[in-house]
Amino acid sequence: MKRPISATIDEELIDWIAKQLKDKTKYRNKSHLIEIALEKLKKEK
Repeated sequence: MKRPISATIDEELIDWIAKQLKDKTKYRNKSHLIEIALEKLKKEK
């Protein structure tokens, strides 16, 4: 089950996210990109 959250993110990261989202074959939306990034971080720990 997925639940919505809220986060405050640095402007530089927001710009980076926007650039990444231009490639629609890799990420569906901001939530998808953030979820993938967090899963990767979780695996590294």
